[in-house]
Amino acid sequence: MTAPIAIIMGSQSDWETMRHAAETLAALGVACETRIVSAHRTPDRLYAFAKGAKAAGHKVIIAGAGGAAHLPGMTAALTELPVFGVPIESKALSGVDSLYSIVQMPAGIPVGTLAIGKAGAINSALLAASVLALNDPALAGRLAQWRQQQTDAVKDNPEASA
Repeated sequence: MTAPIAIIMGSQSDWETMRHAAETLAALGVACETRIVSAHRTPDRLYAFAKGAKAAGHKVIIAGAGGAAHLPGMTAALTELPVFGVPIESKALSGVDSLYSIVQMPAGIPVGTLAIGKAGAINSALLAASVLALNDPALAGRLAQWRQQQTDAVKDNPEASA
């Protein structure tokens, strides 16, 4: 069976950021597939993936992209599935270029845009899992437990030891 969530990225270097999405999903017990699908270097691969993602059994796509960051938008243009875009932090413009590219999609081609870098990757996984949890009570329970652990980790006193 195909994993319900696909994590795609434009290049191998994007894995340093996108691995946080995969690790978060693994911690929640949600299967995912990861692959490199470049909008610019492998457009035929992008087209085939995006057009076939729903039939393959994917429910949500997380797309990480840096620089021009066309991957999330092009993917969203080719599939009916929800697409969450994660801007990869770049050396030239610190990921702001990627953020602007992803967030400025025209009306009718939605891409849920997350924060730049690691926080965005983690939140993309949580958001994707939340979508799946709408029809999966066990996953909803694991998400609630994950959130409770986040709450419990906040100290009452800044001098409290870790």
